[in-house]
Amino acid sequence: MSKLPTTSLDRRRFLALSAGAALGASALSACAASVDEGGGSGKGGSGGGGRTTLTVMSVDSEMDKKTIAAAEQALGVKISYLGFDQTKLNAMLASKNPPDVVRGSGATDTPYFAARGLMADLDPYFAKSAALKVSDLDPVNDLWRYDGKTQGAGPRYGMAKDYSQDAMFWYRADMFEAAKLDLPGGTEPLPYDEWLDLGKRLVKRRLGKVKVYGMNAGGGNTAMFMGMTASAGGRLFADDLASVDFSSPEALKALRWYLEYAKANIGPSPVNPNPDGWDWPTYQANRMAMASDGYWFGGMIGGDAKIAEVSRLAPAPQLGSHRISPCFGATGYWIPKEAKNKDAAWKFFEWYFGGQPAKDRAGSGWGIPTLKSLHPMMPQDKPYQKQAYTVQQKELPYLQVMSVTPYTQVTALDAVINKVLPGAVRSDRSAGKVADALNSQMNNLIAKGKELVG
Repeated sequence: MSKLPTTSLDRRRFLALSAGAALGASALSACAASVDEGGGSGKGGSGGGGRTTLTVMSVDSEMDKKTIAAAEQALGVKISYLGFDQTKLNAMLASKNPPDVVRGSGATDTPYFAARGLMADLDPYFAKSAALKVSDLDPVNDLWRYDGKTQGAGPRYGMAKDYSQDAMFWYRADMFEAAKLDLPGGTEPLPYDEWLDLGKRLVKRRLGKVKVYGMNAGGGNTAMFMGMTASAGGRLFADDLASVDFSSPEALKALRWYLEYAKANIGPSPVNPNPDGWDWPTYQANRMAMASDGYWFGGMIGGDAKIAEVSRLAPAPQLGSHRISPCFGATGYWIPKEAKNKDAAWKFFEWYFGGQPAKDRAGSGWGIPTLKSLHPMMPQDKPYQKQAYTVQQKELPYLQVMSVTPYTQVTALDAVINKVLPGAVRSDRSAGKVADALNSQMNNLIAKGKELVG
């Protein structure tokens, strides 16, 4: 995740600490080049004893000393670990000396980097792999595909390590019961208006200040608005992905809803960020009734038996009749086109995504496995795990790939939202005027990026 204060993003994007820095001019000025055919030589830097040195840019929680040691032993390579830093990554890509393996978000990174010819085409590797069979890939991995026009089609440029359908939400059954409210169902999703009404009824205030959030509806970021707009039957991005339109009836409906949520001050938003920085401390401290976090949040819940006893998972709310339950992250790894050790990087892929690390993640409850064959390993022993598993399995068919623009990084678009919304709420600006401001500023960024891509 990039940041937690005002967003209900997953743990992985929080830990990434990604920035919205643009790529160096040398990388941006060229039009998208043909992608690598997967025939990396496997030659590159050597570690001690002549071993290949594999440079992996990741985060400490995923590539700790224990994991690095296991990878080195399993693969017979030396791992050179780099902490994820977007600015440093952009500079390395621009100088054609990138890491061999890079952590990223399939949902938001794929079109941007693939359109610039910076990602290796992994289809030839998948075609030959016994460990990672295309037929076994969960559909979420389509977020790592891009054919030059559409996300979800074309070559595979990476793979998710685990995922959640991030618009789903967890709720505290004890708080519902105390308020004499019916518990949300596990099959039929709530309409957004009903969900908002529940949040208003669950909030608790003292002396005009919120003591218990009724809900966290999400950070009002680009991905969230894409999902809401799609649920209403529309699209936030134009067909050519070269512009956004918050003024369409469907997107305006989503914007009006979020503005009402923010003005009601019943949960964190860009206007009033959560002082705790993210949902878990607040939820655990009995100060949040509903948290818009996907299946992965169960990994946190499982660490507190009292909280686990009263926690339940619910389907993603819907703004319209087109049911959708998106993934906003699909966090995983990709191999740069200019990587020096592609063959060794692919061996890391097979071990990390198809070997023991993948099995360990599957049984942890921290995310949905991205190999279908590992789904049965998701934990179901405890009552809250069984409830979450049942709800999650029924939600899987509603996963849908939504294409983001390749012309600017989504973090830059999110920054526009975080800039516009607070003033709009405080001044009680109309949704139409907010939409105009978002369209103007976002489309200016997209247009400048399109000029550089070619």
